[in-house]
Amino acid sequence: MNTGSFILAQLLDPIHRQFFHRCVQRFGGDYKIKHFSCWQQLVCLVFVQLTWRESLRDIEACLNARAGQLYHLGLRAPVKRSTLSDALAARDWRIFAQLAQHLVAQARALYAHEPLALDLKQTIYALDASVIDLCLSVYPWAHFDAQRSGVKIHTQLELHSHLPAQMLVSLATFQDVVWLDQLCYEPGAFYLMDRAYVDWQRLYAIEQARAWFVVRAKKTLSYCRLHSQAIEAESGLRSDQIISLRAFYAAKNYPDKLRRVRFYDVKQERGLVFLTNHFGLPALTVARLYQQRWQVELFFRWLKQHLRIKAFYGRSANAVRTQLWVAVIVYALVAILKKRLRSEASLYELLQILSVSVFEKTPVAQLFQAIHSQNDNPFLSNQLELFE
Repeated sequence: MNTGSFILAQLLDPIHRQFFHRCVQRFGGDYKIKHFSCWQQLVCLVFVQLTWRESLRDIEACLNARAGQLYHLGLRAPVKRSTLSDALAARDWRIFAQLAQHLVAQARALYAHEPLALDLKQTIYALDASVIDLCLSVYPWAHFDAQRSGVKIHTQLELHSHLPAQMLVSLATFQDVVWLDQLCYEPGAFYLMDRAYVDWQRLYAIEQARAWFVVRAKKTLSYCRLHSQAIEAESGLRSDQIISLRAFYAAKNYPDKLRRVRFYDVKQERGLVFLTNHFGLPALTVARLYQQRWQVELFFRWLKQHLRIKAFYGRSANAVRTQLWVAVIVYALVAILKKRLRSEASLYELLQILSVSVFEKTPVAQLFQAIHSQNDNPFLSNQLELFE
């Protein structure tokens, strides 16, 4: 990384500028643009995500307070809120979506050998979607019922790296299960899904791709038991059955056998029923696999709590999508930084440190070493603490 540049510039270092410019050219992002390029827009929006600016006026004031230093970030003129607003409305969001996917691929390669809670060599993906609520009067184009507007983020999270292998930003009216039609299934991989993704024709497509799925069964499941396997009741298992679907259209769309595993969760005091097309795994491993699906929920929670994706700086659909994809870019950049520094700090801690250091010229490795050395200082333990 560059050592004589701002922390913000060092964070942006993994971005391949030629790749980004190809994305810009592909979608005409800088066509007839003279003063505020797509790269300058990206720098501003990454700054926004790191520092949690509240509004366009806030962004303008904070950046222009550093007017003498903006040139080193590629910003050759003071930033105006009207210019940024026009850019959010006009620049194609797919520019930033492709950059986000490119950076996520870089980060996934760095985390490829991370350990998993389960002793499985296969790649494991958790699928889910999360709705981001919008104001109906401000975003009427995104309404999905009489009182609410919203957009939905669909995510295929790779559990080894905790990074999204695939993402889609859609209107909230877009059904979760329809997204399965756009996925390319990896042979031998596991796909963990909730009941919203139970569609027999689409699940059979996973089977035909020689991939595995674990999905929660609906209560209305109609099936015929073909065989029951022995279980250990002390582990929480209640049954392990080989079944076939009984309903006419369900059996037509999924003609093969399925495995039905029933498990009782003592902590939550409820029974859970899972369906899978993998017949060789221990039944308890099937239940633990589905438990790992919770990681995608934690991913959504992390994004909403620590990045700026619940309040938006533009009212158009393009502005909303752009801001969401830039949030993913920042997530990927921080993940890459964590791995390159071999830091044991969490992504949240790295993000907080970066948020107050964007205009420092300290080498980023030295920045985190200094902070860790302060935390390890034995004299700090002698200081009085409030609320002991």
